[in-house]
Amino acid sequence: MRLTTVVAHGIVVRFGGVAALSGVDLTLSAGSVHALCGENGAGKSTLMKVLAGSVTPDEGSVAIDGEPVTFGSPRDALAAGIRMVHQELSLVPALSVTENVLLGAESPRKTMRQRALAALARIGSGIDPDVRVETLSLADQQMVEIAKALASADTRVLILDEPTAILSPRECDALFACIKQLTSPGQTSPGQTSPGQTSPGQASPGQASPGLAVLYCTHRLEEVARVADTVTVLRDGRVIASGPVAEMPRDVIVRHMVGRDVARAARTRNSPGPVALAVRDLSSGFARDVTFEVRYGEIVGFVGLVGAGRTELVRAIIGAAPIDGGAMMLEGRPFRARRPADAIRHGFGFVPEDRKGAGLIMHERVRVNTTLARLASFARWTIVDRRRERQVTREWIDRLHIKAQSTEMPVDRLSGGNQQKVVLTRWLLGELKVLIVDEPTRGVDVGARAEIYRILIELAQSGAAVIVVTSDLPEAAELCDRLLVMREGRLVGESDTVERAGTMMVGGA
Repeated sequence: MRLTTVVAHGIVVRFGGVAALSGVDLTLSAGSVHALCGENGAGKSTLMKVLAGSVTPDEGSVAIDGEPVTFGSPRDALAAGIRMVHQELSLVPALSVTENVLLGAESPRKTMRQRALAALARIGSGIDPDVRVETLSLADQQMVEIAKALASADTRVLILDEPTAILSPRECDALFACIKQLTSPGQTSPGQTSPGQTSPGQASPGQASPGLAVLYCTHRLEEVARVADTVTVLRDGRVIASGPVAEMPRDVIVRHMVGRDVARAARTRNSPGPVALAVRDLSSGFARDVTFEVRYGEIVGFVGLVGAGRTELVRAIIGAAPIDGGAMMLEGRPFRARRPADAIRHGFGFVPEDRKGAGLIMHERVRVNTTLARLASFARWTIVDRRRERQVTREWIDRLHIKAQSTEMPVDRLSGGNQQKVVLTRWLLGELKVLIVDEPTRGVDVGARAEIYRILIELAQSGAAVIVVTSDLPEAAELCDRLLVMREGRLVGESDTVERAGTMMVGGA
């Protein structure tokens, strides 16, 4: 039986003279899940890209089963049986699920469909293989990405970058069951190997396959104990700790990640003020007949499974989606935004679920992304005062501890947590009545998560009304004053505990 072992030794990667990785060692073994943890900017993404062939190390080596390998491109890593599922989706929206899953491995349509169905079944997904990817939710698109990585029989190593960031608890359970199956002996990929043939890394006839080697990168530390056997923690491009998960509980991992204990933001539960926003029987897309109020000084959380209608609801409120029926009142006066600019003028802010696709101009500078919604306040006679713009941006970078070398740094060079802080900063520059935040800490490390909680709590304490859409029930419990539960497009009630909210989300009383 052939066991796959990937050993990365002394990996050094420099970008413009700055070391992203400094002498990193990592070992992946067949039939085992290795968790990779660290704050945004710790070097996790760079290390995964080295193993996936998209970054060439300046120093160090990679060996598979004792044989040195050199990856000049992702194609070389694919040929060696290494597949990576990126946090940011890389699907072709106009193609079907089947066409995306088998992209580059085309065969007769009927055969492709069967292979796509088998790959989807392995992760417990019932997605229709014939629909176009652009019609799917972000969570379903993530599942298609994972199925795509599993559709090839020669997959020996699977790298998962924040795979559960946009999945519901039920989908997470299905993924974890899939990972357990993939790492168990005797597992192969669906319908790829002809009788009498073996693929690289697979066992010969009569032998059991050893199972895949999985590298699992996550900010959700509660998942580490659940899914992984071994954990490695990076900080500032170096390995700080590595060993069995059983020997590293969550608080120890956090301390290794940030170099200190992370204090939770103090949440003072003040009495809320008058009603800021009242929504009556609002319908938009899948969301139907939703009625609720949010008061100044409180944080209201909308929880529910992915696809429950929460995002459709908040997009309609800020004018990014059409309203089919119902009414809204802002400070007791009728309000309706026909486009987001209308909502901004009335004091709304919105942080979307997909910060890279809808929240940021990725190639633009931090300064441009920070002042985008408040540009008029920096202009005189239509001419923007760039000096003042840079000064204010720099002040907020320092105030929110955004790790950016300068205000002119392209935002796509920031880590996910720092990008999220930039989106939040945009709404802190001017008067803000209602802030709506959709999945505020998706793909954000534990340190940045604490900072974002602090920002939102301080905003509410200063008098703003805050609406948080989250699939993370522990986050909702820590952050929100009230929890409103949505299921199948409707608001089914208010909960005072996350346990009851979880029951209501899946249809319980």
